[in-house]
Amino acid sequence: MNLKTTRRLALLAALAAAAPAAAQSTRSGANTPVDSLSAQEKEMLALATEFARRCTEAIEGWLEKKEVTPERLFSFLYYPMPDTDPPKFTTDYDKLSDRDILAIEENILGRTQTGIYTVMVDKNGYLPTHNQRYSQPLTGNKAADLVGNRTKRIFNDRTGLAAAVSTAPFLVQKYQRDTGETMADISVPIFIDGKHWGAVRIGYRHVEGK
Repeated sequence: MNLKTTRRLALLAALAAAAPAAAQSTRSGANTPVDSLSAQEKEMLALATEFARRCTEAIEGWLEKKEVTPERLFSFLYYPMPDTDPPKFTTDYDKLSDRDILAIEENILGRTQTGIYTVMVDKNGYLPTHNQRYSQPLTGNKAADLVGNRTKRIFNDRTGLAAAVSTAPFLVQKYQRDTGETMADISVPIFIDGKHWGAVRIGYRHVEGK
């Protein structure tokens, strides 16, 4: 390999490494006034705020009915599901989430024309219940399942983890999904009995000028 080829490959590698950082932008409610958001972002923030409230009420209902204990809810224990790639996990509450959170997610998703997903995650990025469109039966075809069955995964990529750990009133991120789509994501934190537990996330197609 000659010097010119070596330099060209090094340049391409550097550009590839820089691309994810250049493609992503983040604005936090800790230092971004709501008035500075676009009309579309304000619409999504209103939905995300309602979404977080309803998920909080559902989780607090589990605790009140003793369907899960606070210790279990905040233990963040994940039980691996066999033969899954990417890995999937169950928890002490994911069946409760399938029962109660899915309907909330579908309701919120159905109220936006640009929405791609509406999900609840814990502060490690674990997603117990995805939208119906992303909870199709596993086929064994990795490429198909990556799109069709995204539930019960831990989304601890940079965007997913930033949304999960943020305690700011909201977080708006633009990023490239692992399925290749470039999209926007707005998240609002969830607090249970005053303790940060996770967040809701709405992924949507950004519309210029809206």
